[in-house]
Amino acid sequence: MSNPQKNIIIENLCYTELVYNRINRKLGLCLSSKEIREFISGVIGRTDETHFLQKGKNYYIVNETEHIRITVNSNTYRVITADKI
Repeated sequence: MSNPQKNIIIENLCYTELVYNRINRKLGLCLSSKEIREFISGVIGRTDETHFLQKGKNYYIVNETEHIRITVNSNTYRVITADKI
């Protein structure tokens, strides 16, 4: 994946109200919606492009340093979930 594609993902990220609760629950956090948006964008920004995998309709972004996998819809750039790894 090229760096411009990574930037496109970061610039177009969007969220549903449900995903904020899901991210807090799955990662054991207690962040506001704004803090979650900043956190997710930051993790993606710090993740090397070699750890971006497009499989089917989703991007799977794995940051092994921070032990997080973020799933993003490749058509809408909507964050689906974030998991501890």
